[in-house]
Amino acid sequence: MVQMEIDKKPQRRGRPRRYDYETALQQSMRTFWRKGYAGTSLYDIVAATGMNRPSLSAAFGDKHALYLKTLRSYWDAKFVAMEEALGAEALEEALLRAYDSALSVYFSGDDGAVGCFVLGTALAEALGDAEVRAIIDAGFRKLDAGFDARFRQAREAGELEPAADTGALAVLACATMQNLAIRARAGVPEDELRDIARKAAYAICRSAGARPRGETSTS
Repeated sequence: MVQMEIDKKPQRRGRPRRYDYETALQQSMRTFWRKGYAGTSLYDIVAATGMNRPSLSAAFGDKHALYLKTLRSYWDAKFVAMEEALGAEALEEALLRAYDSALSVYFSGDDGAVGCFVLGTALAEALGDAEVRAIIDAGFRKLDAGFDARFRQAREAGELEPAADTGALAVLACATMQNLAIRARAGVPEDELRDIARKAAYAICRSAGARPRGETSTS
């Protein structure tokens, strides 16, 4: 009898934890996006995810750790979308696709434009939080590098002038993306921002000697 008791598997108490990690992470991100880091409580996260606090802590850590995870997740998704957009054959089309992809995110809120998650939530925390600051800096550097690589590709293909400064063009392209995010959060209509994106892509390409789509050389 004693041996049987020893061999019995212990009974689990309570309900098993049920959640999808990525879904919960995205729900948490949406909550931070809407209310800001400081304005979001763990109760808000619990309500958004449907997870209890012990399960939330076990999966993501404390509020700060969870926020860092959402920040990295946002950057990761942005990098994937940008890489896909910049794969377009023509440079101007690649820039337009990158801006269109970003604007689709900036206007993805249920109650209106949400803008960029990084600019909307992380900048306010960066001054006093070295980890947030490091994630922001690494993200912007990677965006710059992605644009720079695409401009280099265009230069090597003869689409840009040989003397084109790809690093400077990358900074301009990235700055345009952030400008669109700020204007979106400020309430500028989406169609107006898409027009701004089109003009910016045209100007950036022309400044480096690229011909606009559909234009052929007369030489």
